[in-house]
Amino acid sequence: MNKQRRIVIAGTGSGVGKTTITIGLMAALKRRGLTVQGFKCGPDYIDPTYHTAVTGRVSRNLDSWMTSANTVQEIYDRGSKDADISIIEGVMGFYDGKNPKTNTGSTAEISLLTESPVILVVNCQSMARSAAAIVKGFQSLDEKVNIVGVVANKVGSEGHYKLVKIAIEQECGIPVIGYLKREDNINIPERHLGLIPSIERGELDSFFEILADLIENSIDINQLLRLTEAPVLEVSPELLTEVRCSPEKNISIAVAKDAAFHFYYPENLELLEAYGANIVYFSPLAGEKVPEGVKGLYIGGGFPEEFAEQLAENIDVKLSFKNAIETGIPTLAECGGFMYLTEEIETTDGSKLSMVGLIPGKVKMQKKLAALGYREITGNKGNFLLEGQVEAKGHEFHYSTFEANASYEHAYETKGMRGTKQEGYLNQNLIAGYTHFHFASNPTLVKNWIEKCVEIDETNLIK
Repeated sequence: MNKQRRIVIAGTGSGVGKTTITIGLMAALKRRGLTVQGFKCGPDYIDPTYHTAVTGRVSRNLDSWMTSANTVQEIYDRGSKDADISIIEGVMGFYDGKNPKTNTGSTAEISLLTESPVILVVNCQSMARSAAAIVKGFQSLDEKVNIVGVVANKVGSEGHYKLVKIAIEQECGIPVIGYLKREDNINIPERHLGLIPSIERGELDSFFEILADLIENSIDINQLLRLTEAPVLEVSPELLTEVRCSPEKNISIAVAKDAAFHFYYPENLELLEAYGANIVYFSPLAGEKVPEGVKGLYIGGGFPEEFAEQLAENIDVKLSFKNAIETGIPTLAECGGFMYLTEEIETTDGSKLSMVGLIPGKVKMQKKLAALGYREITGNKGNFLLEGQVEAKGHEFHYSTFEANASYEHAYETKGMRGTKQEGYLNQNLIAGYTHFHFASNPTLVKNWIEKCVEIDETNLIK
């Protein structure tokens, strides 16, 4: 077989309906008995959770700024194994990325790296022939991209849809394969904070079925499938496939994973395993302590503020984190994990809830975004992950601020659109901060972490 099925669902801008159409298509295709693999362009953790829930396969991020072109291709190749079709959901507008002058980090760049055909979602509210001008502009900005079809969103009626369809197909030479009406008014429920527990309990399954019905009623699925045919992507595996360390190292790294802590790139965990680590998952929310015998600890991001009361009440669990880190276990705490290790979280209603207390200060939640964007990360002296001026890439996204009540060492320096600043908290074996690392941006940090874990003497293991 020299063909694969894959498609990028791109938009003319944010909020145009990419996620609704992506999830609906996934549900409709799975209903047909197809094995569907989801991907998300950019660093987003939330949309892949929907993909995973709908398809039953772990969705992966494709990010051409945080990782190399070859790594993007390898992540796609690994994720799409044994799938009948892969659906790649775009981010922001099709050409929006890291740099307004180039395609870097954009959905357009991902479509080129994966040699994928593209369906463009267009908000057609209050326009007819003008929609053709929009599509033509997207086609002509970069002639290398392969826009093969259009979905018209927010049309007022079937008659309105036909006007749009005639104009686009005449002027742009590509089919308009369907539409969603403005009156459908489908909004993704619990888009952020309540999402994970709802999905884990299966509460959104009926919603996914409604989306599948909607898509099947107004989008030509058979035509879509014809448009998804693409050449087999030639990949040179080097990141995950070729890296293997000696298994006799017997390094166990505990990973906190539940509704409070769940923001992990699959590649981060796979790279730890590739370098010889045995991952041991545990749930602080379920009252599970840091597992005995581990030599490393990873506390990812998530929504600890949503579960702050429950986390505060689990005193034995908090003590297990404190004891583990104080005995010298090399620990990385990202965003939500960092928040959990502070003295307290103050919620937007003024409630103050006690956390682990290893980091001197409190986290204060706010209703407006505190930070958002990509970060270039350089380790400070003593940072075992980024020792020797090792650089990595990641991103920040949080609604809280940290208020220290004592002086402390910063873990790393981050560079973003607004300049360079000292970030994070460093105390010997503990590296914590708001930044989410993508280990595939520089696997050396994984190697450094494993080597640090090897140094842990048997007498320091958790009893």
